Amino acid sequence: MMQIRRSDARGYADHGWLKSYHSFSFANYFDPAWMGWGNLRVINEDRIAPGTGFGTHGHRDMEIISYVLHGNLAHKDSMGNVKGIPPGDVQRMSAGSGVMHSEFNHAPNDTTHFLQIWIEPNQRGIAPSYEQKGFAEAEKRGRLRLVASPDGAEGSVKIHADAAMYAGLFDGAEQASLELNPARKAYVHLVRGALEVNGEQLSAGDAAVMDGEAALHLAKGRDAEVLVFDLAR
Repeated sequence: MMQIRRSDARGYADHGWLKSYHSFSFANYFDPAWMGWGNLRVINEDRIAPGTGFGTHGHRDMEIISYVLHGNLAHKDSMGNVKGIPPGDVQRMSAGSGVMHSEFNHAPNDTTHFLQIWIEPNQRGIAPSYEQKGFAEAEKRGRLRLVASPDGAEGSVKIHADAAMYAGLFDGAEQASLELNPARKAYVHLVRGALEVNGEQLSAGDAAVMDGEAALHLAKGRDAEVLVFDLAR
């Protein structure tokens, strides 16, 4: 089974300083049909206005991934991390037993555009931890690059969850396939551009929601950037 969820079907919130699309129920957006997919709980596409950001707030028992598309995201947390996250980096924060953090756009004239991703952990109450790695465009060009996994395989960031996340860039004749376990779920989120997913055309913000599928095939990209999630049920 593969279902296409179009970009304009997502929830949307405009807070002035923050404009956010919600792929799944979040904050004031609630849809019982879209509470998550497998253990993928949140994909928020956020745009933070210049000189603004999320003040210090807390999380616990969640694997949180930040994937920056444009600008820079300034991160500060109670573990002592003070980082800037540029495009190409994947940041993972395991909230575990509890962590406080803030996220800010310090640029005076530029919007920070990023994806905030939450995956439910397979362990609760662990010590909070942080990891950040850069993945060059060449590593993702015309292929699916593993960027997050339970064991940190292939230099990916390590998440405490039964899930894997891939990133890819596709244009023109570039194509890639990924074998899927039909006993698991998968989720394909098109970050930008256009891309054909198992024969279905996706545009920026669209998603392919998959259950019981044995393979994923990506082709006919037009300046496409895509994230693929292999998920527990």
